[in-house]
Amino acid sequence: MHACTGQHMEYYCFLLLWICSQQLEFLDCYNIDTKRHRIIKGPKQAQFGYTVQQHVAAGGEKWLLVGAPYEMNGPYQTGDVYKCSLSRRTNGNGCSKLNLGRISLTNVSERKDKMRLGMTLTANPKDNSFVACGPLWSYECGSSYYSTGICSRVNASFKFSRTIAPAFQRCETYMDIVIVLDGSNSIYPWYEVQAFLINILQKFYIGPGQIQVGVVQYGEKVVHEFKLSDYKSVEEVVKRARNINQRGGEETNTALGINTARSQAFKQGGRRGAKKVMIVITDGESHDSADLQQAIEDSEKDGITRYAIAVLGYYNRRGINPEAFLNEIKYIASDPDDKHFFNVTDESALKDIVDALGERIFSLEGTSKNGTAFGLQMSQAGFSAHNVEDGIVVGAVGAYDWNGAVLKETRQGKVVPPKSSYAEEFPEELKNHGAYLGYTVTSVVSARNGRLLVSGAPRFNHTGKVIIFTLTNSGNLAILHSLKGQQIGSYYGSEIAPVDIDGDGITDNLLVAAPMFFSGGLEKGKVYIYRVTELNRFVFEGSLEIHNGGQNARFGSSLAPVPDLNGDGFNDLVVGAPLEDDHKGAIYVFFSQHNRILRKYKQRIAAADLAPGLQYFGRSIHGTMDMNNDGLVDLAVGSLGAAVLLWSQSVVRIYTSVRFEPSKVNIFVKDCQRGGKDVTCMSAIVCFNITARTAIPPTQEIGIKFNVSIAERRFNPRAVLDNPNKLQMQNLTLLPGQETCEHIYFHVTETTDYARPIVFTAQVGLQDPDKEPILDDTWPTVVRTELPFWNGCDEDDRCIPDLALQSMTDLMTPNHFCTQPVQSRGAFCHHVSEAGTEGSLRVVEAHRRRMVVDIRLENKGENAYNSLLNISYTPNLRFSSLIVKDTSDIKIDCYVEDKLRNEKICNVSTPFMRGKSQVTFRLELEFSRTVFLDHVRIILEAESDGEEESTADNLNDIYYSLRYEADLLFTRDSNPTRYEIKSELSLEEPGVIGPPFNFTFQIQNLGYFPVKDLQLNIEIPEMTKNGNQLLQISDFHIDQRDDSHCLPPQHVAQSRASPEDLSRFSRLNQSNTLTLPVQCTVNVAAYREIAVRITGALRIDTLHALKFKILELATSASVELPSSSPMFLHEERPVRHIVLEIRKEGDYRISIWIIIGSTLGGLLLLALLILALWKLGFFRRQKRREEDEREANGKVAEER
Repeated sequence: MHACTGQHMEYYCFLLLWICSQQLEFLDCYNIDTKRHRIIKGPKQAQFGYTVQQHVAAGGEKWLLVGAPYEMNGPYQTGDVYKCSLSRRTNGNGCSKLNLGRISLTNVSERKDKMRLGMTLTANPKDNSFVACGPLWSYECGSSYYSTGICSRVNASFKFSRTIAPAFQRCETYMDIVIVLDGSNSIYPWYEVQAFLINILQKFYIGPGQIQVGVVQYGEKVVHEFKLSDYKSVEEVVKRARNINQRGGEETNTALGINTARSQAFKQGGRRGAKKVMIVITDGESHDSADLQQAIEDSEKDGITRYAIAVLGYYNRRGINPEAFLNEIKYIASDPDDKHFFNVTDESALKDIVDALGERIFSLEGTSKNGTAFGLQMSQAGFSAHNVEDGIVVGAVGAYDWNGAVLKETRQGKVVPPKSSYAEEFPEELKNHGAYLGYTVTSVVSARNGRLLVSGAPRFNHTGKVIIFTLTNSGNLAILHSLKGQQIGSYYGSEIAPVDIDGDGITDNLLVAAPMFFSGGLEKGKVYIYRVTELNRFVFEGSLEIHNGGQNARFGSSLAPVPDLNGDGFNDLVVGAPLEDDHKGAIYVFFSQHNRILRKYKQRIAAADLAPGLQYFGRSIHGTMDMNNDGLVDLAVGSLGAAVLLWSQSVVRIYTSVRFEPSKVNIFVKDCQRGGKDVTCMSAIVCFNITARTAIPPTQEIGIKFNVSIAERRFNPRAVLDNPNKLQMQNLTLLPGQETCEHIYFHVTETTDYARPIVFTAQVGLQDPDKEPILDDTWPTVVRTELPFWNGCDEDDRCIPDLALQSMTDLMTPNHFCTQPVQSRGAFCHHVSEAGTEGSLRVVEAHRRRMVVDIRLENKGENAYNSLLNISYTPNLRFSSLIVKDTSDIKIDCYVEDKLRNEKICNVSTPFMRGKSQVTFRLELEFSRTVFLDHVRIILEAESDGEEESTADNLNDIYYSLRYEADLLFTRDSNPTRYEIKSELSLEEPGVIGPPFNFTFQIQNLGYFPVKDLQLNIEIPEMTKNGNQLLQISDFHIDQRDDSHCLPPQHVAQSRASPEDLSRFSRLNQSNTLTLPVQCTVNVAAYREIAVRITGALRIDTLHALKFKILELATSASVELPSSSPMFLHEERPVRHIVLEIRKEGDYRISIWIIIGSTLGGLLLLALLILALWKLGFFRRQKRREEDEREANGKVAEER
C-alpha cells in the first residue's frame, strides 16, 4: 500500500505541474496565432498601415488593401492605397500602389496636395468593390480653397469606377462672361479701352469650374475676338486681350452686338449651369435702336445679367447733351440700375470703375436654394464612409462651421440634408464648439424599421454624442435617438460599430468608443455597449475596459466586428489599443455568448510579442474573410509603416467517454486475486474522439496526451489500477472524427463503503500546444465518471423503499393535567370540566423545561439509500438531543444547514436503511425562555433517494395550542399590624399624622416560564363615607423589573376631621369606605419575584374624632391574567388582605372586681382538680410499686 500511495503522490504532483503549464500557455492566448504571422512593411512617412481592408479580386485572389494617406504622387502628397498580394511567390512586400491620387473632377481647379487619400477605406461585400477617400481634397473658388473632400470607388479588379464628391458645389465664380466692346471710330483713345479690358480681366478668377470670358467687338459689324472656351487662365486671356485692335466703323450697332453675343457667344463654349454675364461698353447711342428692345427682351429670357458702361468722352468733347444716350444705356443694364449701370467721363476714366465693376459682378455670389452654399465649403466629406444598399454615406466633419453633417451619394445624385435637420440635437448656441458630426458613420439593422444610420460627433459639447437617424434620397433627415458621452475630452463617438452577434441580420449591440477616456490620469479608453431592442431603443448594458496598469492605451481607437472565431456560433469583436506598451500597441479579442459580448477579453495580442519595431499596432483592424484558404477568418491589423496578417487556428474539442465492464461493482463476486487477496476485477474502456469547432483539414493528424486515475482520497483506496504506469501521461495520434479506445484494468478491494460510487478520472490535452489546432477552453479536459456499486435491489436497478413515520409527545392533555391531585381544584380545571373537549390543546406545567417526541421510523420496502429525517420546529423550541431507544444497529447523525433556521437534518443508517427494518428514537426539545408562543409545531419528514409509491406516511405534522401553568406565590406583609391611639391628642390639632405603616405585596414566580402582563389591583381604604381621611400614603414603590409599571395612587388634600360614629363597623374595606385604587401591570421572569411597597401614616386627628373601640382597616390586593394570555392561574382571582387593627386607649382597662373574681375562680378550680386526682390515687402510685417490689424480693428469698 505504501508503493501505491507513492504512485498517487507522483501522479498528483505531475498533474499539478501540467495544469499550471497549460494555464501559463493559454494566458492571454487563444486561437489567433501569434507565432506564425505575416508582416507587410511599407513607408512610414506615408503612414502606410493607417487603414487596412481585406479584399477579394474578381478572379478570387485574396489581397490586402493598405491605406497610406501621406503617400507622394509625383510632386504632391496626395495619399494612396496599396494592394498587397498574399501569394508567397511575390518578391519584397508584394505591394503596389493603385495610384488613386490621380482621380479628378472635370472643370475644377483642384488641389490634391495633402488631400489624405487612403485615410478612409471601406469595402462593399456585395460586389467586392471598395471606396477610398481623401477628405482634404480641395478646389479653387475665387481667392479661396474649399476642402470638400473626394472619394474614389474602385471595382473588384482595381479599376477606377467613379468619383464621389457629395459636398462639391459649383464655385460662386462659375460664370460665363461675354464682354461686348464698342470698337467704332468714336472710341478714342483705344489703348484706354484696352487697358480697362486688361484690368477687368485680371480681376476675374478664370479657370476650370470658375469664370470663362469671351470678347465681342462691334461697330457696323460684329467680330468674335475670342470665344468662351478658348482660354483657361487669366494669363492666356490677358495675353490675347493685348492683341485686340480697334475694328472701327461709322455706325454703332449696339443691338446687333448684344444680340450676337446672346445668340452666338454664349453658345460657343458656354457651360450649362454657369451664370451668364454680359458687359456692354459703348460711347454713343445705337444706330439700330429699333432692334434694341427685342435684343434686351431675348437676353432677359436667356437669364443674362447685363452690366452697361456709358463712356461720355465723345459727348463731352463735342458738348452734346448725353441724356438720351444715358437713358438708352440704363435700358440695356439689368435692374436695378444702381447695381448694373456705370458711366465715365471719358475713356481714360474706365480704369476707375474696374474695382467697383468687379465687386458688383462677384456680388452675384449667394446662397443656393437649399441654403447650403456657405455651409459645405470646408466639409471634408469622406472623413468616414459607409456603404448602403443604394449608395454610399460619407461623414463631413467640417460642414456647417465644423458642427459636421452626413451626406449621401447615389447613382441618381447626391443627397445633402439641410442644416435645419440637425438643429434639435445640435443647437445653434453650441455651433462654435465644433461637434465634428460625421467623424464616423455606420448603420444598424432594426427588426422593425430596417436600416438606421448612425454617426458620431466626438466633440459635441466636449463630451461627444452619437445620433441614430434616417436619411431619404430626397434629403429628409430625421434623428430618432441620441446617445451622449460622459467625460469631457473622451472623444465619445469617434469609433462606432454595430454587432450582429447571432448572425440573423439584425443588429444586437451598438458599440460606441471613447478612446481618450481618462482613468487614473491616463488615456486608457472605454467602449460603451448598447443593446438594440425590438422597439428601436438603445439600452446601455455596460462597457468594455482594460486594466493594463499605468500606461496610456486609447483602447477603442478601432473597432472590428468579426465573424465567429471560436466556433460557438456567435460573432466576435476585436478592439485596438494603439498606445499600449509605449505606443507599440495591442489588440484585444472579445468573444460573445447568447447575444452578449463577454466583458473579459479572451486574447490580448501585443505588438511587442510579434516583432520588434512595430508602432501604433491596432490603429486599424479588419477581419471578415479567410486570407490563407484554410477556412478560418483571419485578421488584418494596421500599424505605423506596416500591416500585420494574423492567422486563426482551428479549435477542437476532445470528447472523452468512459464505460466499465461490468457496469457495476458487485462486491459479493470475487473473481480474481491481487496481492494474495480475493478482489473484484474490472476494466474501464476510455475512448477519445476529436471534433473540430472550426474548419480543419480532415487529414491533419492531431497528437493528444492523456492519463487516467481513480480519485480515492483515503489511505486504503477501494479501487487500484493494475498497471500503475497508466498514471503517467500516454500519447495518441488521431484524425478529426476518428475514435480511439484504450482498456484500463483495475480491481476493487473489500470495503464497507459501497454507497458512494468510485470516481474514475481521465485527463486529456494536446501533445504540443504550440502547434495548430488548439483546444476549446470551454470544453472540459478532465472527465470524471462514476462507477456505482450494485444496490442489492431488483434487476431493474431501482430500489423502492416505503418509509413510514409514527410519533407521539409527552405533553399533557387538559384532562390528564386536571386528574393530578394538586391541579384538580384549579379554576382552569373547572373550565375544562365544563367544556369537556380537548382537541389540539395541551398543557405545559409550570416546571416543565422540555418536551419529548417519541418517533418510530420503519422501512417497509426495499433498501432506502441516503435516508434522511428532516426535523423542523417553531422558534419557541430548541433542539436538545436525539437518542436511539432500542437495540438497533441503526445510527442517526444530525446536522444543521442554516444556524438561523429551526431545522435539523438527520442521516439515518448511512449509507442506506435496510428494507424491513425499523428504529425508535427519542427527540428532546427544550422550551425557549426568550421566545414565548401560544402554540408549538414540529414537522417530521422522512425521505430517501428511492421513489416511493406513496409518501403519505412519510410526514408527521405535530401542532398543539398551548396553555401554560403559572406557579405564583402571592404573599403580603404589614409592619405594624396594630395601632393604639393615645387619648392626649385633642380635636383642636388638625392634620396630626401618626406613626408610619408599611404594606408589602410580593409575587414570586416559581415556574420555568415568565409570566407576562399580570394585573395587580390594590384597594386601600382611605376615607370614610362622610369624607374623614383615615390615612395618608406617603410613598409607593415597585421593583422596576421586566417592564413592570403601575399607576400610582392619587393623593387627596388634607381636610379637617368631623365626628362620625363607626362603632357599628368592625372592619373598613372597599365595601364601606372610599378606597384609593392602585393598578399595576407586572412581568415576572422565571424564578424571580417582584414586590410592591406602600408607605403611609394614620390620620390621628381623624381617628380621635371617630367613634369606635376597635377598628380594622383592610387593604385588599388581587392578581389576574388577561383573557388573551396563554397562561392560567390555579385560583381564578387570588386575593390577599392586610388588616391593620386600631384601638383607642381605655379599651384595654379591666375592672378590679373582674380581676379579683377571676383569681378566686382560678384558685377554686385548682383545688377541685387536686381533689379529683387524689381520689383517683394519683399521689399513691409510687409507694404501691415499692411494696410490690418488696414482696417479690421476699418470695425469691424463700425459694432459695
